[in-house]
Amino acid sequence: MLPLFLLVPALTKAQTDKKEAELKKLETSLSAAKAKVTLNERQLAVSDSLITLGNQMIAESKTSKDKDEALKARADLKALDIQYKSDSKALSIRLKDATKKMSTGNANLTRGKAGKKNAQDALKISRKTLETAQEKYDNASASGDSSTSKEKKKK
Repeated sequence: MLPLFLLVPALTKAQTDKKEAELKKLETSLSAAKAKVTLNERQLAVSDSLITLGNQMIAESKTSKDKDEALKARADLKALDIQYKSDSKALSIRLKDATKKMSTGNANLTRGKAGKKNAQDALKISRKTLETAQEKYDNASASGDSSTSKEKKKK
């Protein structure tokens, strides 16, 4: 009956840890999704500004008869497009790195909690064993000589 009472809290704690781990995984995926939405919104804003600027440059080149100005506008548009691709790639890399760090952190947290629980359980058992051994030692030394038992007592 006693092992049953000791096993029930451990099982309850294990279920709680599983729920916490599942919540952490869901939180990680939620954070990654939010970061992805932010990245896509930024890319959309940059794309919109490129489209607006491109249309403006094309309109300016049509109103101007100067071919050099039209060529410059195309070159500027191409440079902006290259800059956009570079920025987009850099943001994607940052997002990937942040997601990887978050996943690693959550995995370390889960492993740490499991290790801590195991160590606490082992410590509890070790302390009970020490207490039992101390009682046996005290009883054995008390039956032999009561005056020297206090000097020989180990802690």
